[in-house]
Amino acid sequence: MKKPVLSMLDLVAVREGGTVAEALQIAVRTAQCAERLGFARYWLAEHHNMPGIASSATAVLVGHIAGATQTIRVGSGGIMLPNHAPLVVAEAFGTLAELYPGRIDLGLGRAPGTDGPTMRALRRNRVESEEDFPRDVQELQRLLAPAQAGQPIVAVPGAGTNVPIWLLGSSLFSAQLAAHLGLPYAFASHFAPRMLHQALAIYRQTFRPSAVLARPYAIVGVPVIAAPTDAEAQFLASSTYQRVLGILTGNRTRLQPPVEGFMEQITERERAAIADFLAVGVIGGPQTVRAGLQALAEATQADEFMLVSDVFDAKLRLRSLELTAQALG
Repeated sequence: MKKPVLSMLDLVAVREGGTVAEALQIAVRTAQCAERLGFARYWLAEHHNMPGIASSATAVLVGHIAGATQTIRVGSGGIMLPNHAPLVVAEAFGTLAELYPGRIDLGLGRAPGTDGPTMRALRRNRVESEEDFPRDVQELQRLLAPAQAGQPIVAVPGAGTNVPIWLLGSSLFSAQLAAHLGLPYAFASHFAPRMLHQALAIYRQTFRPSAVLARPYAIVGVPVIAAPTDAEAQFLASSTYQRVLGILTGNRTRLQPPVEGFMEQITERERAAIADFLAVGVIGGPQTVRAGLQALAEATQADEFMLVSDVFDAKLRLRSLELTAQALG
């Protein structure tokens, strides 16, 4: 079995009773822990107008995390390209690449990462088409490549930094585009696992080698909560279950503390919806986590697991990452 490398996706959850400043401090400590454990990358997601997520200014936070670590790569997982002009993204990540050479990754998504009114507030009256995302991705590639003679618009900083671009998605569209452009691909199975295997198959079967990537490179998003016992892990996971139920019902809140017997307190339909959302999740003690990760690695042949771990207690979240790294190692 090919052992996937590990990376971490952080939504920078604001905890009930906590502050944004505390959430940002927890993110730094988590990234430093991931670095000690040998994780390849630390990803930060762009979301807006959500009371429990503090990663909206993603490029700023990428720089903050990179500045607080030494070797781990730090990237956007991802920048929601419909919200931004490619030149602005190129300049921001070009600046980051100059500040932290060889450590910055630019993951791109085509969803707005928010609701309709907020999307309009971000880009005002922009009218989108299906062709916009591929066009914008290729424009970013040109802006981050060495400037050509007579090029009318040059990203400064940005040009010549060749910041690695990753495509992120939860449908087949980005898988097809990543294959066509010869880019690495991450599937968001941590919240939309239904099309995981189909997307990976399309990406690998239609991949065209490029100047940046000779063969397919696939990342799989995995919700993981590890604890010394299965019972404790399930208890800690009730924070995640509450978050997922809030997403599904439109009642987004801050990350809630765990609740004993939470799944037994909700309806069968709600339990099924949470289980569907977290279908590739791995929750349990060391043996359960090891078996779950090994099974997922065999099923997906993933090059990298991008872990999501919503544990309310920040110290127990770090313990979860340590146990997960030990289980896979």
